[in-house]
Amino acid sequence: MHYKFLIYISYSYALPIGMPLEKEILKRGYSIYWFSDLEAGKKALVDKEHVLDTIEQVCDYGPHIILAATDTVPDFINCLKVQIFHGFNAEKRTFKKDHFRIRGLFDLYCTQGPSTTSVFKSIAKKRRHFDVIETGWSKVDPLFPIVRNRNSDLPTIFIASTFTERLSLAHNDAVFESIKGLANSGKYRFIMVLHPKIPRDIKEKWAGLNNAYFSYRDTTALIPLFREADMMFSDTTSAIQEFGLQEKPIVTFNHYKPKPYLINITSATDIEPAILKALSYPKAILEELKVFNQALHPYTDGKSSARVIEATIAFLHKDKSYLKNKPLNLMRKYKIRKTLNHFTLKSFNRPFTLPKSAS
Repeated sequence: MHYKFLIYISYSYALPIGMPLEKEILKRGYSIYWFSDLEAGKKALVDKEHVLDTIEQVCDYGPHIILAATDTVPDFINCLKVQIFHGFNAEKRTFKKDHFRIRGLFDLYCTQGPSTTSVFKSIAKKRRHFDVIETGWSKVDPLFPIVRNRNSDLPTIFIASTFTERLSLAHNDAVFESIKGLANSGKYRFIMVLHPKIPRDIKEKWAGLNNAYFSYRDTTALIPLFREADMMFSDTTSAIQEFGLQEKPIVTFNHYKPKPYLINITSATDIEPAILKALSYPKAILEELKVFNQALHPYTDGKSSARVIEATIAFLHKDKSYLKNKPLNLMRKYKIRKTLNHFTLKSFNRPFTLPKSAS
């Protein structure tokens, strides 16, 4: 049977999530297109093949399965709607507004590991309008097998920051001055990436530190940079969990919910002492990280994308009569139509099932 997939995004950071899925789908000979509901994502897709520019084109394409690296998805397209997530659970907000927020639009959640699967399954049991399958996360497929690409004899520190201003080290002047001093000392090598949604003036400020020991990279391709680094310095971003899968030490600045596998500090004056502690590869902390990784994402085979495709196709054909209708969600559905400038009364609230005899 020939299946039609759509990867649905909003921002450029979703490209590394979708690309391993695209590769797997094409390898199997199925159809795949990309679509972004926001201009920021459309710009990121300019150089890609297999892109649909308008929601009308999406409707005409008629996907069987939408893989969404977004929080919402159009209810007026009659297909299987799958949440594949745009990050790990960064724990930046309260429970009701964080990773586990249910918006009543998806039929299936492809979860990343036991720590999130257990919560989503508990919610699914209560709500009964979606199902949950643990597959691992496509974005980290290229991270495995873990390899170290050392490009410098100096200790290399990867820096990343969340776009949430109240939690962002990138907005902190004291942190900036401290890193500036360390970058000018010649004792360390820094690689920095900032979230695409961080204001341009903040990005330009940090890019101004570029020298032989500090390199600001405007990219969403993080895995090659992870491999270069001996450790990470960050705040409260889901990139922490991605980096941590390598079992390398992580220093955080004012983490919203400090964890035993992190070296958390609250003052910019503690940055270098914390870096030195991390570079000693403290055994107890790395053991905590190993335990955390097993719950977060135990899959190290680089085949999560394959599991997503297999799980969604199987679920596409599964009898879903045990599931309830999705909630009405009138305000959310109106906002989706407004964003897409596509106003229709169509709304498909039953989970989509494709008979195996269909072509």
